[in-house]
Amino acid sequence: MSSQHESRSHPAVEIQRQPHPRQHQHRAGSGRAFRWSVILNSGLSALQLAIGVGFGSLALVGDAVHNLGDVAGLLLGWGAERLSTRAPNDQFTYGYGRSTQLASLANAGLILMAATVVLVEGIKRLHAPVEVLSTPVAWAAALGIAVNLFSARLFGDDGSHDLNRRAAVIHLLGDAAVSAAVLVSAIVVGLTGWNWLDAATGIGVGLAVAWTGWSLLGASMRVALDAVPAGIEPAAVNQALRSLPGVVDVHHLHIWSMSTSQNALTAHVVRRTGAIDDLELLHQAKERLAQLGIAHSTLQLEPADPADP
Repeated sequence: MSSQHESRSHPAVEIQRQPHPRQHQHRAGSGRAFRWSVILNSGLSALQLAIGVGFGSLALVGDAVHNLGDVAGLLLGWGAERLSTRAPNDQFTYGYGRSTQLASLANAGLILMAATVVLVEGIKRLHAPVEVLSTPVAWAAALGIAVNLFSARLFGDDGSHDLNRRAAVIHLLGDAAVSAAVLVSAIVVGLTGWNWLDAATGIGVGLAVAWTGWSLLGASMRVALDAVPAGIEPAAVNQALRSLPGVVDVHHLHIWSMSTSQNALTAHVVRRTGAIDDLELLHQAKERLAQLGIAHSTLQLEPADPADP
């Protein structure tokens, strides 16, 4: 779809098309993935927390706390994705796509808070180990691996297209890894009686969770501050526009994310009048930009100075 507004010498034309394969499309199964992930992880968290507290495993409690953070994060992500599909209006002319960015920031905060709790408690228990009954802990950890891997699988390849869904998948895969560490720790504690190993594993879990949260926070902040989206090179975009027939210069080039998965661009394109039909130039620009992952574009066409080559 394209719309055109002409002025006498500087027409500004907005270019839109159906999302490129790299762009976000609301998938019918995404709500189902969020719903089942929330249900499964809520039950898992309650079970792990009860077993962790009842049988003395800080590592399992840490896993449960992280899972609870995941449940909150999944609920935020699910709500944000639903908001992002609402149509623009007079007050929110770009729609509600930014809600997915806010959800990603909130998710990062939840991860970091959970990591802090586990790290502090782990350090305390290193100095005063608590006896751990390893068999129920091992079974709960094994269940955690299965539930989190299954939940991540529900999202399919959505995590490669959308930061909000990527946050959910990162949570789930991170928890599967954490549960694996807890499982190994429980087995070793059961064989050796080294109760301090549970606390050490808890600290390791906390550090892994903190690293995940910090990485997600950095990615979310880039989106929130309108940085050029990951995977898009401004120089390549500039060159793609400059290589179009009749184009002699590109300036005021801005690239940002409208949501965690939809990219936008504005630019002034200086072209030689008569070198190519304006509509054809805009059509070619649309195709080039879509290939680079930019589905929403507004281009201001300007005449070149007659002295320019």
